[in-house]
Amino acid sequence: MGEEFEDSNVDGMIIQGSIPALVTPFKNGAVDMDAFAAFVEWQIAEGSTGLVPCGTTGESPTLTHAEHHAVITRTVEVAAGRVPVIAGCGSNDTATAIAHMQHAANVGADAALIVVPYYNKPSQAGLIAHFTALAESSRLPIIIYNIPGRSVADMSTETMAVLARLPTIVGVKDATGNLARVAAQRAACGADFIQLSGNDDMALGFNAMGGVGAISVTANVAPRLCAQFQAATLSGDFRTALAINDRLYPLHAALFSDASPGPTKHALARMGHMASDVRLPICAASAASATAVDAALAHAGLA
Repeated sequence: MGEEFEDSNVDGMIIQGSIPALVTPFKNGAVDMDAFAAFVEWQIAEGSTGLVPCGTTGESPTLTHAEHHAVITRTVEVAAGRVPVIAGCGSNDTATAIAHMQHAANVGADAALIVVPYYNKPSQAGLIAHFTALAESSRLPIIIYNIPGRSVADMSTETMAVLARLPTIVGVKDATGNLARVAAQRAACGADFIQLSGNDDMALGFNAMGGVGAISVTANVAPRLCAQFQAATLSGDFRTALAINDRLYPLHAALFSDASPGPTKHALARMGHMASDVRLPICAASAASATAVDAALAHAGLA
């Protein structure tokens, strides 16, 4: 991808580019493992450069621990080493997050995505203690997921810099919506600290500021375009990236026109990849949201 991005290599594993936060298909109330395996295979074939099972988009809060672990296991099996698997292992309970990480490591995941603990609203000292405990519990590289809009707690740049000194804390999925954080975190944590956008609609600017990819919702629906977009930014071809972004921007917006991942599952059902089933408290996309998604798919040339 270019010499300037070689530092996104972690233990021989490249973490950069277009990394979908995978949805979890359901059928008759259960996880549809057959549809999920086919979906993972399609993602890899379309050019995705990593996979995140059991994130928020995967409806992890409504998965049982057995389902959570089974989804991670299946992702690793299907990926078969072709792209990194960054397993969603976060929890607002440190012990549960440790258990998820131990399982992910045991089945061969390449890294763990750990969200800032939600609802508890820990202090910055609590965040340091939580992530330090996780780092000490497992050999897995950790990518911090900072999303104050969902977790309420916001990890400060200063706290992240403390954690970045731990050998297995290697990067951040930043969904703060503040592009200046990219420069601040680059200065505080080092240029080799992997910064991934958590906002599809900001991914262009994020990479221009020093990011190396996105953990993406839109990549579920448009994996090839998202992969081409990321490849263009990482090679410095921002003219091409801007043209692709213009095609994708309505889809970025439409997929959040109702509670996620309802609109994303509507799109994937239209494309024939899975049923649109979600679990409460998420509801199916509203009629207005479905209309917006349909128009965005057409705008992107996907329908």
